Parts: sequence; structure tokens; C-alpha cells
Amino acid sequence: MELLRAHLSRVRIPEPTNRVYKNECCISFETPRSEGGLFVDLSSFLAFGKEYVMWNYEKTGNPVYLHIRQRKKPVSEDRPLKKPTLLAIGVEGGFDGQEPEYEETYNIIILPDYISLPFPSVELPEKVRFAVDAILLAEGAERKQQLAAWTAEKKKTSAYALDLPQINNGVIIPPSGWKCCKCDKTDNLWLNLTDGMILCGRSNWDGTGGNNHAIEHYLEKNYPLAVKLGTITADLEAADVFSYPEDDSVEDPLLAQHLAFFGIDFSSLQKTEMTTAERELDQNTNFDWNRIQESGKDMVLLFGPGYTGLANLGNSCYMASIMQVVFSAHSFISRYYREHSLKAAFDLAPADPTLDLNTQLTKLGHGLLSGKYSIPAVEVDVKGNCSDDTLNVKQEGISPRMFKSVIAASHPEFSSMRQQDALEFFLHFLDQVEQANAGRSDYDPSRCFKFFIEERLECPSGKVAYNKRADYILSLNIPLHEAINKEQLDAFNKLKNDKMLEGQEIGSEEIVRPRVPLEACLATFSAPEEVHGFYSTALKGKTTAIKTAGLTTFPDYLVLHMRKFVMEEGWVPKKLDVYIDVPDVIDITNMRSKGLQSGEELLPDTAAAETSETTIFNANEDIVSKLVDMGFNSLHCKKAAINTSNAGVEEAMTWLLSHMDDPDINDPISNESLDADFSSVDESSVATLISFGFQEHVARKALKISGGNIEKATDWIFTHPEETDPVPTEATSSTPMAVDPGVPDGSGRYKLMAIVSHMGTSTHCGHYVAHVLKDGRWAIFNDRKVAVSLNPPKDMGYLYFFERISS
Repeated sequence: MELLRAHLSRVRIPEPTNRVYKNECCISFETPRSEGGLFVDLSSFLAFGKEYVMWNYEKTGNPVYLHIRQRKKPVSEDRPLKKPTLLAIGVEGGFDGQEPEYEETYNIIILPDYISLPFPSVELPEKVRFAVDAILLAEGAERKQQLAAWTAEKKKTSAYALDLPQINNGVIIPPSGWKCCKCDKTDNLWLNLTDGMILCGRSNWDGTGGNNHAIEHYLEKNYPLAVKLGTITADLEAADVFSYPEDDSVEDPLLAQHLAFFGIDFSSLQKTEMTTAERELDQNTNFDWNRIQESGKDMVLLFGPGYTGLANLGNSCYMASIMQVVFSAHSFISRYYREHSLKAAFDLAPADPTLDLNTQLTKLGHGLLSGKYSIPAVEVDVKGNCSDDTLNVKQEGISPRMFKSVIAASHPEFSSMRQQDALEFFLHFLDQVEQANAGRSDYDPSRCFKFFIEERLECPSGKVAYNKRADYILSLNIPLHEAINKEQLDAFNKLKNDKMLEGQEIGSEEIVRPRVPLEACLATFSAPEEVHGFYSTALKGKTTAIKTAGLTTFPDYLVLHMRKFVMEEGWVPKKLDVYIDVPDVIDITNMRSKGLQSGEELLPDTAAAETSETTIFNANEDIVSKLVDMGFNSLHCKKAAINTSNAGVEEAMTWLLSHMDDPDINDPISNESLDADFSSVDESSVATLISFGFQEHVARKALKISGGNIEKATDWIFTHPEETDPVPTEATSSTPMAVDPGVPDGSGRYKLMAIVSHMGTSTHCGHYVAHVLKDGRWAIFNDRKVAVSLNPPKDMGYLYFFERISS
């Protein structure tokens, strides 16, 4: 006790603003439930596992710790299973998860001799008792970084609901017998709440769904809200109301009033249709969902180094799938595991290692690759006996909460509990890794994915321009016209039409999907493409140029992104339901760009920006007239065209719909206001695009047009190469050299090593799963579940990862 009193100056009582860690070690995945328990530093409030607490003592000299141990209580065999009544986790009525109960014990430990004092005890100094009580009462920092209870997001109230205009045109809606006003559809019907028109919903590629008449009606009339007939019951909150300008299911607090306007007595209606959310959940059980997850098969679970599962932190499968693949790449294995120990990472870490990306990546790398946490979870019965059911034993895996907190610090969407795009996370992750290793390219493992693309543009004058940019992924269009099963598709379409005439549904087992070779997708990247409106400095005017593209370097790991999510006419999002035939080995040698060739003459180097300065404030009249025809205000249409640099009707309408409520939307157009508006983009997003190799003024313009979305901005730059200033390049020799000495280059032959697959109607919903080729066999990584893959879905990938075959 006297020794403890001698160290009281090193004991602090945590303030409400202090971050207190008491649930997980800051440099490992040890918890109070681990064999050695957890040690909380009573000065820094950081937590350490038993193997690592001496490192902290040696580094800081802090000697006093609270030792927390949790032991699992025996599980009763007759423990009842609670049936969930709410789509939630961790709340009353939600999914229980059958979490076991634990007994918790505490001790005060004094290092370096591990002197143990019991807690609670009145003999302890008052300062120590107060400090421990405050720690135990504090909400752990780990807990604060996740939601106390994860629930399905509540629908937002529509901005159009309270002031929704309704036209008194005498329309009265009967309680049944509905039919689309423009076709014979009798299901998937939507009632427009402004004019009472009943129209069918959106069409799926295979002919199911509707005929797009509801969305077409909105594009024609601009009436914003519609309710799905068949979902209206006495419980109006369960009704499916969709807002077209907000592009989401919404809540209409005046729905009863809006329905009564058309004579609808909702209290007498019975539910006959699934809501959009229910249909999405239903789609999750279809054939593709089961196939990607390899459901319904007796799978051999895998344990040991490299086969550690990642716990789902609440819609975090996008992160889990990417990190499992990333830590299968040799450069990341070397940087954060094989050549970098936890001790070295901790010694180099700042005072709070939970906030340092390199430290948390080292922690994650050791957690995934050491095999320490990839062990079967042992169940203990009420008698204290271990279960001998080895067939169904799963691993607990690890929960990467600290890593998620660090990687999401500069990206608010990734810190949320919402589902995200795995591609967007992958690019954000590589950007953060590059920044964390800035100035030390030899230490930067992200460069194994990096390569340079060169675009060649030739105008009618015969002169050329070359543009170079860095990238981490090859984003490929899917040419459906190159499908290799056209005869089967024709037969399926005939069967579908025959069944539709007979009023019958197409069974899921009868559906035939287009099957497109990967080779055809790669060919679209390099194929010549017309670029309309290209400003030629030789002709001093806009013309049509021919663009081709190639790679100046080949990365160690080639990532192919399949553009399965496209926009149809009318800005309607659609997921291509298609199979891609992907071989195990590909050769992209023919895609290497050769640079400026003998006899080619470069276009004069005149700043394109000077030309655009004189035209940026003139709205394209064709764009304006088309938007006005849709019912939009003329001034608003001009602003939309100008702010999207006359990129097109779709771009202008996207801008218009997202700026309808701007306080200055009705202000007269002036160059000063547009200058200010053009510069008001997120600087971190600008920096991200610049890091990809894009010019600053092009990055700002793309972000402005795309509403600040980095992925859409990148796509826009790809499709508008004329916006980039020509950059002269020298002819390359027969032995191509890397543009950046820090970027690898080599052979163009690759082998498939990983797949990230997506299930769902949007990249922001559904589920992601990774399949990785390890130790000569395919393994499936489905959150915590890691098993031998019997049939990896090579034709259903969203992202494909290829590893270079060394010569």
C-alpha cells in the first residue's frame, strides 16, 4: 500500500472529456475476456493486454493500472431463444445475438513487479478509488465509436410533403381493381399524390417490375411524391412513399390527408404489395445471394494464420471484404506484419496510438495474419464442460473498431453505420495509407496497386495531345452486346414474352443472364472513342477528337472494377444483372501505351482554361429549354447549366434537384456569385483528385458538376478528357520506364487472386463478400465466417484483384 501511495502523483481521475479505453488493448485485440485480462493505465487511460503492458511502462514510466478480467458464465441448455420483433440490434425487441453473460473482477496492479491489490477496498487511497470508479462508470471510448444500439435507419420526412400541391381534377381512387393508366400492369403500381395518376414502377432488365411509367410521369410533370398501392393500410407509417427528386423512400406526415384528397379510406385497405425495403430484403434470399455466400453447403471452416474473420460492426462488410483482400497482398503483409512488429509500431506511435493509422494497421495486420485470434470459439455448458461439436464451431474473429475510427476520421460516411461502396472505401483507404507514409515511398505499400494511364487525343488536324494520370483501379464498362450466349437470351426473351401474355411469372431458375467475356470489357477501355466538343488549339475551335487509352506502367496488383451500376435514360439508376467470364490468367501486354511516336506532332500548348473563361457563364440554350420543358424555372435552369459547365441535361438536372432549396436560388446571375459558387467545393476532395494525378481546375470543375461525389467526379473526368490541359510527353524507349520511380512496373501477365462480390440493388445497400486464393485453394471471407470455397463466384464479381505473374 505504501508503494501505491508513493505513485499517487502518476494517478489521474478521468474528466468527462478524457477518452477512456477499457474494452480493448490499443495495440492488440486483447480484451478483458482474454486469458490475461486487460490493464488500464491510470494516467493515460489507455488499455493493454498482459503481453504488452510492460511496453507501456517502459515507454511512459506509468506504474499503476486497473486490471479487468471477465469470465464467461456457464450457458444453460434450456436458455430460451428470443424472437426479434424489431429490425435492430442491442435494443429491446431486437436481435439478441445470444450474447453470453460474463463475471467481472478488478485489481490494482503496480509495475514492474505486478504487485496486486484488491478492488474495491476501503484501504486503497481515496484518489485511486475515485479514479477507478470514474473509469468503470465512464462510457468506453471504443463504445462511443459505435452505436449503443444499431437500428435500421428511420425514413426522413420529405421536404415536399408539407407543401405538396394536389390538383382537383375529380379523380377518385377505388379501393381495388387498379391498373396502370398507360399499360396493362396490375401490380407494382404507384399513385402520384399530386394528380392521382396510377402508374407502374421501374422495369428490371429481365422484364419483371413495371414499365417505368411512374418515373417517366415525374420527369414530364415534376410531381415529386408517389405512394405504392398495396402497401397502404391502417398503419400509414408502413406505407411506401417515394420521393423522386430526393431519390429515396420517405415519410409523408400528411399522407392521410393526401390520400383522402382522392377519396381513399386507408383504414379499410389490406396490404397486398411488398414495400421497397421488403422487396430488397426478399431479393437478398434469391439465387445470386445464396450463390455468392455459398449458402446451403456443408462448408469446411478454416482457422489459423491468414484465416481470421472480421466481426461486422454494423454494415461494415464493405470494409471487411476489402481489408481481407488487402492483407493478402505481399506489400501490406511485409509493411504491417512480417517486417514490422507490434513493439516497433508502439515505440514509433504517438502518445495515443489509437489515433495513428500505421499503428492500427500494424495491429490489424497482426490480428489477421498471426492466427492468434483464428481459433474455434469454445462453448461451455452449465456443468462447465466444453462442447465437442467441432463441425459447427465458428471463430469469434476480431472487431476492428479502432481501425475503423482512424480510417473514417476524414470521411464522415465511413464512420456511420450505413452501408458504403467497397470501391469508394478501397480508394479512400489507399489515399490514407499513402498520406501516412508520405515522403517514404519505400514504406508505402499502397503503391503496389498504383499505375499510370496515358490518353491520346487526335483532332482532325492530325495533331495529338497526351494526358497522363495516376490511378489504382481500371474501371471497365460492360458491353452487353458482346454477350456470348445470345441464342439462349433470345430463347429466354421469347419465353418471357409468352408467359407475360399468359399472365404467368418467370421463375428464378428460368432466368438467363447475359454472359460477357472479361476480354471484351478490357477491350472497351482501349477502344477508340469519339470525344465531342474537344477544343483543338490547332483549329482554334471545338471539334470531334478520337481518344485512345493505355497504361504506361503495370502494377504489382491490378484491380478491375466492373461498372455494374449505370444510369439509364431519365437518370434512373440500374444494376446490370450480368455474368462476366473471368479467366484465371490474363495478359494485358497489348494495353501498354507507347507515348509520342515518331512523326506525331503535338497540339500547340495553349491554356484551354483561357477559352473556357469566356464561355463558362453562358448557359447552353438547348439544355435550358429541355429543363424548362420538364417544368423547371427558367432562371434555375440557366444556373444549373452554368454551374455544370454545360456538361449536359442529366448533369444540370442533378445539380438543380440538389440546389432547389438554396437561399440564393432566385438571385440574378452574376459572374461574382458564380465564381464564388464554383470555388465552394470540399478542399479534401480536391486534394484527393489531385493525388490521383488530375489537374486542380479540372478536379474542382468535376466536383462541382458531380455534387462533390469523388467517384462521380472521377467518372466525369474520364468521360471529358478534353477538359484536361494537354501535357506533352516524350517518346518512350522499347523498355518502358515508370513515370514515378516509386511506382512498380513489369510484365502484363496476371493471375486472379481475389474477388469482392456485391449482393443488392445498390452499392450502398446489400452485402459484400470476399473470396481469396490462399495456399492453393479459394477461401470465402464472409465477416466472421472463414471457410473453404467450393465454388467461388468468379463470374459475379464487383471488384477483381489480379496478382502479377513474375517472369
